[in-house]
Amino acid sequence: MSVFKYKIILGSGSPRRQQLLKDAGYDFKVQSLNADESFPGNLKAEQIALYLCEKKAEAYTENLKEDELLITADTIVWINDIVLNKPSGEFEAKQMLQLLSGKMHQVFTGVCITSAGKKISFTDETKVWFKNLSEAEIDFYIKNYKPFDKAGSYGAQDWLGLIGVEKIEGSYFNVMGLPVHKVYEELRKL
Repeated sequence: MSVFKYKIILGSGSPRRQQLLKDAGYDFKVQSLNADESFPGNLKAEQIALYLCEKKAEAYTENLKEDELLITADTIVWINDIVLNKPSGEFEAKQMLQLLSGKMHQVFTGVCITSAGKKISFTDETKVWFKNLSEAEIDFYIKNYKPFDKAGSYGAQDWLGLIGVEKIEGSYFNVMGLPVHKVYEELRKL
């Protein structure tokens, strides 16, 4: 948005987050951050996403200027008190998709907006219901779409989302990795 007084730095290499922020009309530069994505074992659900987005913000080593904002985010999938982050390979991706098949899970995205003198952090939750997925569908998806950079091993915007998601309660864009409506509201306040 040209009337926005801050220069936005998106601390994410995610092409989906970049596209969502671009589609919302913001000009920004991308700065991939190398942050360790481990978290304390006592954290649950949205606490994990919040912790990780703040950890990513701390990985930004440059000093923010008065007219700059850093946006970092982290998305997790939560089912049966288990967090599903990005799979390590085909075997783990298949396990995750089998776990999600025929069930409802929650997607939490934590967002941290940092300026030179302020930090705002928040989360968004979306509930997603999957149909029963066949082994052939799961294998086809993993082989052809290689969802290894996606929490829970799937993208709602690609083939598995198109054929497998029966219902969503909450923000679709949150499932893609950025609750744009909440980001917009927080940026408007600035």
